[in-house]
Amino acid sequence: MSRPTTTIPSYKITPEISNLSIRIGEVIGRAEEAALGDDLRLRRINRIRTIQGSLAIEGNPLTEDEITTILEGKPVIAPPQEIREVRNAAAAYDAFPQWNPASEADLLTAHGMLMAGLLDAPGRYRRVSVAVGGAGEIHHIAPPADRVPRLMSSLLSWLGGTDEHPLIASSVFHYEFEFIHPFEDGNGRVGRLWQTLILTRWNALFAFIPVESLVHARQSDYYAAIRESSVHRDGTPFIKFMLEIILEATSTPQEGLQVTPQVMRLVSVLDGAMSARELLHALGLRDRKSFRQRYLLPALERGCVEMTRPDAPNARNQKYRLTRRGRRLRQVPG
Repeated sequence: MSRPTTTIPSYKITPEISNLSIRIGEVIGRAEEAALGDDLRLRRINRIRTIQGSLAIEGNPLTEDEITTILEGKPVIAPPQEIREVRNAAAAYDAFPQWNPASEADLLTAHGMLMAGLLDAPGRYRRVSVAVGGAGEIHHIAPPADRVPRLMSSLLSWLGGTDEHPLIASSVFHYEFEFIHPFEDGNGRVGRLWQTLILTRWNALFAFIPVESLVHARQSDYYAAIRESSVHRDGTPFIKFMLEIILEATSTPQEGLQVTPQVMRLVSVLDGAMSARELLHALGLRDRKSFRQRYLLPALERGCVEMTRPDAPNARNQKYRLTRRGRRLRQVPG
């Protein structure tokens, strides 16, 4: 039997993408020298942030504190499905180091593990047509179900044989996987998990770098990058976006549990659940753009603050509250 033809994904390595890749490599090198991967406490915090971020993108509202409690085997008042999603994700992230990124069998196993008890047939490609949408609009109609096995075989074959740097290859795979949308549900969490797996095969530090948490903080930009790449059928915009996220994520571990003075100020004034406007007033600021870029986003990215409505980042009634880490920081003497 002849092997299926491998289709080469469409994308371009722009100067900006090359520069981002170089900068990520430099940051990773410094992290290795500092032996940050040996910080077990930070690794655990980042793993919880990874799980929370990836599930929140899919609408799971459980907080970092609640996820920590679940993983500690303690009871949490929440719908059984949400608790099951957490336990499934924790099991998958614990198991993924043994998987081969180019193996279809391992990919199906990962989906089966992530979606166990959540779908009728986890670990099996979809047999129906699907459309991806949001806010009442259809953004993408996935390829017909009968084409999925061949498309996935071709993509995995490309991944197994490409000479591209893992930073590029992982981003290309992530986008192409979301375009094919091979499963009825769980495509987003599998795609993000698989990119982490590819990156971890390049450098083990990525097993504990919370890329998914930062994707969640910029969820609307994440979907916009997927849409832009899909409109032009060119993965370049998505690659650029993911490399920006990876650069932010790899920079964060260098700081350990340290945060910027701006984040500390936000943590010090955050009382209960507060809206962005309330925080702006409490901080005595007027420039909303500066507040978002220097205070709010860094606080979200560093796991000090979380949204009360993570399923709808841009909701008008969105508010923010301290996480367990944020409360710990607040207790540190100034």
